[in-house]
Amino acid sequence: MVRRVLLAGSGLMLMVFLVIHLIGVAIAPLAPLQFEHYASALHHSWWLPVVEGLLLLAAGLHVSLSLGKTLSNWRAGNHAQLQSRRGDRLGSWSARLQPLGGLTLLLFIAVHLKQLRLPRPAPGLELLHLSASLQSPITLTLYGLACLALGLHVVQGGESAQRSLGVLSPENAGIIRSTARAVGLILGLGFAGSAGWLALQG
Repeated sequence: MVRRVLLAGSGLMLMVFLVIHLIGVAIAPLAPLQFEHYASALHHSWWLPVVEGLLLLAAGLHVSLSLGKTLSNWRAGNHAQLQSRRGDRLGSWSARLQPLGGLTLLLFIAVHLKQLRLPRPAPGLELLHLSASLQSPITLTLYGLACLALGLHVVQGGESAQRSLGVLSPENAGIIRSTARAVGLILGLGFAGSAGWLALQG
């Protein structure tokens, strides 16, 4: 029970971060100069290392618990737990692709952090740096696959988290399912659109 709550809680924490992150990224196509000022101020904030530490902890916890759950299910021969219990095609596919999608997101995070943190671009050059990196077809393909994986991950995980936390009920299941799908769609298309816009700037 504790593991399920930690898995759900860490996933929801990361989802909130992604929504906030997308809001920040959405500034770039509308006002690139303002985005660079925003990014520079954010990166020089005293509280940023604390937030990054918490996000790293949440991500590590989420990944380790997810891998442990997947391996336990496979070892027990209980493959049904890896499939959606909703009986719909989108839910079923998002559940089945969770392990592959998780690995795709891990690879993307490693590449993305290398682009933006090792080393961090100079102030005012973040968009230029990202745009240059997205000229690589391999990198652009990875970004596209990561956006698809993220959308499906949220579709499955958003509802699954509510179930694990004991919030899901027959009365609110429809609303929670629709909300998870809407958030997954917004995050997936939002980040994909931002990556596409950056690629066209190169």
